[in-house]
Amino acid sequence: MKRLGIYIALLLCTVAARAQDLNARITVLAPKIQTTNKRIFQSLETAMKDFLNGHKWLTGNVQPQERLDCNFVLNITQWDGGSKFAGELQVQSSRPVFNSNYNSTLLSVNDKDFEFSYTEGQTIDYTDQSFQSNLGSVMAFYAYIIAGIDNDSFARLSGSNYYALAQSVVTNAQSSPYKGWKAFDNNTNRYWLIENLNNKVYEPLRVFLYDYHRNGLDVMADNPTRARKAISAMLPVLTQVDRQRLGAMLPLVFFNAKCDELISIYAHTDAQPRVDALNILTQADPANGIKYQELQKN
Repeated sequence: MKRLGIYIALLLCTVAARAQDLNARITVLAPKIQTTNKRIFQSLETAMKDFLNGHKWLTGNVQPQERLDCNFVLNITQWDGGSKFAGELQVQSSRPVFNSNYNSTLLSVNDKDFEFSYTEGQTIDYTDQSFQSNLGSVMAFYAYIIAGIDNDSFARLSGSNYYALAQSVVTNAQSSPYKGWKAFDNNTNRYWLIENLNNKVYEPLRVFLYDYHRNGLDVMADNPTRARKAISAMLPVLTQVDRQRLGAMLPLVFFNAKCDELISIYAHTDAQPRVDALNILTQADPANGIKYQELQKN
């Protein structure tokens, strides 16, 4: 009987390990909340970690070293002392670059429309078929976005299945009272992020994501000259992305993730490719124009 118990425990551990598609690090902050009961925030942090790392998000088996690295930082700004919370959720994900110790940021988004209910010790409910809780739906949404962007960076347009799942999360949430799921809430929310990712207007940006990583960054360690030439050749695509369209959130999210990295790629190159990159990036991403001026210093 004891041996049977050990086998069952090992089996459960194996199943749990297989379910760990994400390597999610969770941080819950509440600097503005005046309370002596900090356990609720620790409990919430643990529940979010267990939910994200314990759920099966990806198709196929994932080895431990293949889990998708991501960070969720929840800054709680309001709490009624019971089960109602509001705050901002920062989500970042990255993927390794071949033959290096460098991880490239793929997603960087700050979700300001995040309200939810949670009680200490609660298990977070979620199903793909219906809306059950805003906490579960928001995290599932970003888990699918993370999976889609990661796949897009390794194989051209291969994240589409995950974006379809994220779209289902948004569709199921249309009848909920929570913000961030509807087109009219604002122009930079979950609705518009998945709308852009599924919209062919922004397909060139998804293709760029693949070419940039596979033909650029993944080649950098072995042949930096070749890698920079490849990236320089594809940079003009960024100026063709429509940023004037209503709900143009994907370009914003893309440049939030890639601005600093692009600067570092060209910071120590020859003058002409550096100036060319400066001109293209300033035109494509005027919001970060001051940052790109760093490329004039060398």
